[in-house]
Amino acid sequence: MRRSSFLNIIFIVIILIFVLYPFYAMFIASLKSPQELYNIKANPFWVQKPTLNNYITLLRKTNFLHWFLNSSIVTISTTIISITVSVLAAYALARLNFIGSKVLGVGIFIVYLVPQTLLFVSLSRVINSLNLSNSLWSLILTYPTFQIPFSTWLLMGYFRSLPREVEEAAEVDGASKLKTLLKIVIPMAFPAIITVTLFCFVLSWGEMIYALTFISESLKQTLSVGTTTELIRGDMFYWGPLMAGGLLSALPVVLAFSFLVDYYVSGLSAGAIK
Repeated sequence: MRRSSFLNIIFIVIILIFVLYPFYAMFIASLKSPQELYNIKANPFWVQKPTLNNYITLLRKTNFLHWFLNSSIVTISTTIISITVSVLAAYALARLNFIGSKVLGVGIFIVYLVPQTLLFVSLSRVINSLNLSNSLWSLILTYPTFQIPFSTWLLMGYFRSLPREVEEAAEVDGASKLKTLLKIVIPMAFPAIITVTLFCFVLSWGEMIYALTFISESLKQTLSVGTTTELIRGDMFYWGPLMAGGLLSALPVVLAFSFLVDYYVSGLSAGAIK
């Protein structure tokens, strides 16, 4: 038993090193001066003379704060839209019996399997026809197109696992379908909703193809595009500010998963097996 526990601890330590090392490497690189960063003889796992110049350069000489704000606006907006539509669509497909409901449910999941790279050309024509290019609205209206299918499919499986008797009891008491959904179903499906919320959040926060295609103005770009286009110029990589930007950009996602990982795992598992 002691040997088994010791092996488990070793295994956990190895996993932690594997997961945390990229963040440690970014953190160390962000604290190094250019001279130390490009010095081949310098210790790559430690910093001799820490400096905050890379963070100062990132915050003062680039539009990083604008990019962060733009990413926050786009991510929050698209997540709210996707969750609202997905909950309503999933509940309707899971509980309401109408012609073609099963075919529609399968079709929604098949749509999710279509690669994003095949859609951005046609979607760019739609965005240009609506005169929304080079604006955050182009991303807010585009991102739900590939978030809603998977979110709906996952929530359908979770809604089907919930006991019908609770909803039937609420309807006997005079509750409408919408009230039953809001007061009964959503609280019970909270883990699954957190799961799709994190999915939409991460997908919107790190998306780059549409953001690079639709937006060209620096002040309107998101983090994924702004940090790469401004800090990578041809064959010149500004590694210090780039690592600082990557570390700061990853913090919201890390914090979100740190507090909600239990809901994410339970919701993903329950929705997938159904």
